[in-house]
Amino acid sequence: MKNISIILGLTVALFFSACKDNSMAQEIAVLNPQEFHDALATKKNIQLVDVRTPEEFAEGHLTGAQNINVLEPDFITEVEKLDLNKPIYVYCRSGKRSAKAALILKDVGFKEIADMEGGFLQWESDGLPKEE
Repeated sequence: MKNISIILGLTVALFFSACKDNSMAQEIAVLNPQEFHDALATKKNIQLVDVRTPEEFAEGHLTGAQNINVLEPDFITEVEKLDLNKPIYVYCRSGKRSAKAALILKDVGFKEIADMEGGFLQWESDGLPKEE
């Protein structure tokens, strides 16, 4: 009887792991600023999102970025207007808010998500180009 319970439990576990939804991102890529820069330069159709406040964005941001503040209540509504099938790359000031945003984007259903480690501060420190 115990063996039957174990086999049944394993069968159920295998069934659910085999039926995992692959339409959503399975993990979030965390890239250092140079990797992030290189991906922006070589990949096509990246949606680049700065999740800082509009005031922070106005002080300087990455070229081509759109500003959608993760702290605003309409963040999910705004990102749902983007294409779930295109890669989305996010960054913030130091990496904390963008990590939070990346998790939200995963829940929303984006397929490919990248988060910049160290944020805009590290980008600037590394001497990478920005828009002011």
